[in-house]
Amino acid sequence: MLNKYGLNVAKAFLAMMLFSGGVAKLAGVPEVLESFSVLGLPPWFGYFIGFCEVAGAIGLFFNPLSALAASGLAFIMIGAIFFHVAYTPISEGIPALIALLLAIFIAIKQRTKLYKFYKIKA
Repeated sequence: MLNKYGLNVAKAFLAMMLFSGGVAKLAGVPEVLESFSVLGLPPWFGYFIGFCEVAGAIGLFFNPLSALAASGLAFIMIGAIFFHVAYTPISEGIPALIALLLAIFIAIKQRTKLYKFYKIKA
């Protein structure tokens, strides 16, 4: 029982973190998008990452997709951690590290749902 609720709490927390950040990127908030220019990435890339964060946050709540959504969000968080390690004080990367750990936890816990989904469809 604790496992089920723990997974749901992890999904909700990760979704809140990344949905809000994704919406800020999609809204074009300059403070949120400036990290992409620091990395030398084109401006559209920030909007793309924002879209991926919003889509991933929503995908966490669809059981067949939750493992894939969490895996994709984990890759985005690896990029965020790289940015914080390279360009900011390391303490600013702690939220990205927490999001990465939550995404890995969710992907591992939900992987069996993904296997069942593909088995049925095959």
